[in-house]
Amino acid sequence: MKHLRTVDDVMTHAVISIDRGTAFKDIVEALRMWNVSALPVLAQDGQVVGVVSEADLLLKPQGADTAHDTTAEQLMTRPAVTVTKDATIPTAARLMARGHLKRLPVVDGDGRLVGVVSRGDLLKVFLRPDEDIGAEIREMITYQLIPRGSAEVHVHVANGIAYLNGSLADPAMEDVVVRAAGTVPGVVDVKADFTVPVSV
Repeated sequence: MKHLRTVDDVMTHAVISIDRGTAFKDIVEALRMWNVSALPVLAQDGQVVGVVSEADLLLKPQGADTAHDTTAEQLMTRPAVTVTKDATIPTAARLMARGHLKRLPVVDGDGRLVGVVSRGDLLKVFLRPDEDIGAEIREMITYQLIPRGSAEVHVHVANGIAYLNGSLADPAMEDVVVRAAGTVPGVVDVKADFTVPVSV
């Protein structure tokens, strides 16, 4: 069972990029050929120094034959908004939302391009089978939250909604279990109905 937790789990590793000297017409052709809305611009050492998007192309300088003279260096947005491959999926989603971006270059610790992540990639977590989500919740509860034999928790997931029930020895654990279940990628809601044994 694969846990989808970081950008590395969902990103596309094969990436089309350009360098600073790429000409306007070549950028347009690359966007069209690969059906993408933006391209990372790389320095010679592979570091991401900017991004050229369709919007950047529309704002190109006006003048005689600028399509031949204009390069990625002049068009690109800098500094590029990037994300590291070990960043969490919610972190990448927040960066995209904040910058109104459709794609983010993914970089390693030295800022070199290792992939790209799109909005569609991030949404993969919500396409996980309910069975996988339920198995991850059960594993988390059993091995991380509640000592074996100290509680009886049943987990059922339907359409991304996690239904938890059973009995907990400590009433305070209900909030902990519910919060933990809500952090599992693919969970859209958690509904709990626990009973607490009455001490005599």
